[in-house]
Amino acid sequence: MRVELPWRCLWRMRPRRGADRLNLYPPSRGTGNPGLLQAECHFYLLENRFWDHGNLRMQQKELFFVIPTYRLREVGETVEHYDDHFWRNGHSVPMVVFDDSSPANQEKYYSLLEATNTHNDLYYVGPREKEEFIAYLHQRLPDKRLQGLVKNLFRPSYGGNRNYTLMYTLGSLMVSADDDMRPFALMEHSPETLDAEEICRGRLHRTGENGYGRKSFDIITSFRDVLGKTADQVPDNYERGELLVDTAMDLETNATTGLKRVNSLLVRPGTFADDSVIKMAQTFRSGTNDIDAIDYVQMFLENDKQTDPADLNDIYVLENFRPVVTKKNWRMDCGVAGYDNTFGLPPFFPTHLRCEDYIYRLWVQQAGICSAHVDAAQNHSKSNYMRNPPAAEIMNEEVSNLLKRKVKASISRLDELGIAFDYDGEVTAQDAEEILQKIQGLHAQALAAADRAADPERAAALRLFATNLHKAFYAFEPDFFQHNLLRIVDDVVSVIKGSLQLWPTLVEICYYQRGRKGLPQTRVKNHRK
Repeated sequence: MRVELPWRCLWRMRPRRGADRLNLYPPSRGTGNPGLLQAECHFYLLENRFWDHGNLRMQQKELFFVIPTYRLREVGETVEHYDDHFWRNGHSVPMVVFDDSSPANQEKYYSLLEATNTHNDLYYVGPREKEEFIAYLHQRLPDKRLQGLVKNLFRPSYGGNRNYTLMYTLGSLMVSADDDMRPFALMEHSPETLDAEEICRGRLHRTGENGYGRKSFDIITSFRDVLGKTADQVPDNYERGELLVDTAMDLETNATTGLKRVNSLLVRPGTFADDSVIKMAQTFRSGTNDIDAIDYVQMFLENDKQTDPADLNDIYVLENFRPVVTKKNWRMDCGVAGYDNTFGLPPFFPTHLRCEDYIYRLWVQQAGICSAHVDAAQNHSKSNYMRNPPAAEIMNEEVSNLLKRKVKASISRLDELGIAFDYDGEVTAQDAEEILQKIQGLHAQALAAADRAADPERAAALRLFATNLHKAFYAFEPDFFQHNLLRIVDDVVSVIKGSLQLWPTLVEICYYQRGRKGLPQTRVKNHRK
């Protein structure tokens, strides 16, 4: 017996036609539905794949665990930690490393990945596999002028590498973790009961303090409990509301409002449809909270014994948390996230700026979908390997926060596979002045701390940081800073807008190819446990 799903379900998932969708393929023949694209027929087949036609019940969707990285040297340890965690919780999960390393580093460190020991199958998508993937897309696109947009969508960057993960897991669920995450959380030994509106509470502890320990949660089950489910299908212990507010963060940019040693996530009341589908979810996290580079610098300024701003002398420990489903999610954290990628998702912003996942905070606000914080937590141990100096990270985050505000204020449309906004990349003198005033204040604090420092090594580190900050922000010269800020933002906005237009077409191409022949990847010949 074969159950035919209604075609209107398929139509709802189609990318919007018109100026925002590149119609590069003629209607397919022989589908019984005039004007239906070949890839859309595959959407239909993938949907039917999840049905047990004998008793009309849903089967469990395929799930992939992915690790996007540019630090191949470090990722082997991450693979083994998560593989062991999955095995101890009874899960068989395909694991895929998406590597943004240069070919030279791939050749240098790939053997470390082969030296890992895993229970689960391990796959690798690196420079060679990505080159084959891009070549396939170029072959399928009739207009060669689009090749530059394709390269921008998948260029080595925070967002570009994550866009590979979206294409390679089309039709499935995806759980993602950064290469410096671990499958346990730091929890206080004597947690206090949360207040009525509190969802999570955590605090900073000095390194070496007692009172907390490791606790592990079944990550895969926690994500399967919610991804692709409707809001009324989640377990009964889930709270429900409009959004979460972090007492230490600005709501809409998630930028810090100042270093705070204790913070809480508070749920704000709100209603949304019971049949809203949970398309994205995340765990809570400990170790280093989702804070800005400027907060790490503030920790450095406050600790008179610290001699290196890159050192981590404070650890974020969770006191307590509970799961929640929300309509909006301004705290999207792609380092510990899971996605329902059954019919495709929007692209991450393909940029080196730390705002690649901001699109999801906007996209989830449309009707019919929602987000969740699951009943699990993971630990982030900030790696300084191949990380930019603090001054460069602060510059990156200030530009990102400006872009977030501008994009959010000009949203014109939300749809199944993307968003549209009117912001054209303009940067005013006031925009530049507000950033410079903030950073000049930090620069003065660093110099004052250097003058007070009793340790010559600490004084030298503080003056070096102040010098780097001065260089990163173009010597605090207003006109020069505004000129360069405009150049950076304009380039990023142009790439993002072009990528959003092309993305639905690429999703159709890859959806069909992944189900037919698969996309280029290498099975890692590592050791099996």
